[in-house]
Amino acid sequence: MRARVWPVFAAYLLAIATIVLASLAALGALRAANPDVPDLELLSGVTGLIAGALASSTALILTVALVSQPFDAVALRLVPGGERGIDLAAAVFGMLALGQMLDSLAMLMDLGGTGSMPMIRRALAGVQGADLFGAVMVLGVMAGGAEELFFRGYMQTRLRAAWPPAAAVVVTSAAFGLLHMEWVHASMAFVLGLYLGVLTERTGSALPAMVCHVVNNSLFTVLTAITGTLEGRRANALLFGISALIFIACAGLLRHRLPRTSA
Repeated sequence: MRARVWPVFAAYLLAIATIVLASLAALGALRAANPDVPDLELLSGVTGLIAGALASSTALILTVALVSQPFDAVALRLVPGGERGIDLAAAVFGMLALGQMLDSLAMLMDLGGTGSMPMIRRALAGVQGADLFGAVMVLGVMAGGAEELFFRGYMQTRLRAAWPPAAAVVVTSAAFGLLHMEWVHASMAFVLGLYLGVLTERTGSALPAMVCHVVNNSLFTVLTAITGTLEGRRANALLFGISALIFIACAGLLRHRLPRTSA
């Protein structure tokens, strides 16, 4: 008998509602701590960015804790799977390459100034010291871990119990993309979600996807703070080509080494 999927989508709606409430609470706390600063300025700075990510990450973790009773690491695929060290390294480099491909493609399509990504980059530009450490811990470690806990650990795993792997991966990736609200960031998240979803199915564990997501977010945060945004068309075309070659090599290695999960 196939598992029911409606509780999964109910949990997704609950997560969104909890994120909204947590974000409003974070905004209220920021207002109380900075009564003379306009809301737009609060939200567009690194403090607002960290507070928003902290709120959404906490909401996702609480949602999983609430709907996964009793909390079972095995049921959430939070245990090592069939991956080895070389597989994990290839998965991380593949994720970084794919992320760079998407970033460069957005620049080449003149979409680099559209959506939420420019605001995130502006908030991180030049950040250092304690603010940079906090950004890495929240945007990189906590946000990356919480999103993988909910989407690959909970949502995809539950859908996988009722549907074929491909359907579970695509629907989970779509839900992951929609969480990012605007279409440019959502499209990037959808493609990255497909990669992380396939990786989860190939390894049988959500942990490799979690490591990839955390490393990708953390490195993006640090590089954006230190170097800013690379906007030149020639440089982005070169980066796109190099990243594509790295991604193809990593994906080929993973496809060869990791067995396909049966439907």
